[in-house]
Amino acid sequence: MLARAAWPSAMLAAAAACVGAFELAEPRFPRIDFVTGWVLLFLALFLTAYNLRKKVAVLPLLSARIWLRVHSWVGLLATVVFGLHLRWQIPRGPLEAILAALFAAVTLSGIAGWWLSIAIPRRLTGAGGEIPYERIPVVMRGLRERAEALVVAAIPESGATTLADFYSARLSPFFSGPSNFASHVLGSRRALNGLLSEIGELKRYLGPVEMSSSVELAALVREKDTLDLHRAMQLTLKGWLFIHIPLTYGMLAFAAAHVVVVYAFSGGAR
Repeated sequence: MLARAAWPSAMLAAAAACVGAFELAEPRFPRIDFVTGWVLLFLALFLTAYNLRKKVAVLPLLSARIWLRVHSWVGLLATVVFGLHLRWQIPRGPLEAILAALFAAVTLSGIAGWWLSIAIPRRLTGAGGEIPYERIPVVMRGLRERAEALVVAAIPESGATTLADFYSARLSPFFSGPSNFASHVLGSRRALNGLLSEIGELKRYLGPVEMSSSVELAALVREKDTLDLHRAMQLTLKGWLFIHIPLTYGMLAFAAAHVVVVYAFSGGAR
């Protein structure tokens, strides 16, 4: 298997070979568009197989990491073949225009997914590793219970309800469910810093017992914010799939219709 650094060079060489072969064959084979069309369809079907590979992960079909790398570079190669198939022109027919638009949408969403597949794991690793999405509600409930127990326990020990009142007014909604989705997607820490700043300002009104509890409460706020980050990032990646995959199958459906129309009204590759 090619080393990581060799993949870009290999795919650039393959793309250059496709362009060179097209330029050499075009004068001798006037209907070379049929060849590029079938090559493009084969590449599209191969790329679609990546989604099937994820559904049968138990089979020994190479690692998901290798499949993702191959999927990304073959997708770029398909873009080159697509340009050759269109002869780098905008299609005129309505069916061809829709198919071209779908291909462009699939390509752009694929590039976005490739970037997300690199950026999101890095962000999650920097935030302390990945938490399985299915466990997030369980962990979230545990954090809420710990926070509530902390502020309730401070009431009889301190003889005051300042911290509990603050929790009820400002932190109860935060711990009760997911928060700050947009902020996490955009990489902003403004919401977290705002809550921590309010806790810091509250300390001037707290006694020793509530002061100690506020420090623990601030730590729980950070844990909850990290959990919200994991949820937002994983939902973003899942949401991208709900865009990319339907676009892919829509493109394949129009590609099938395109093949039928071409062979029905253009005399095939004869």
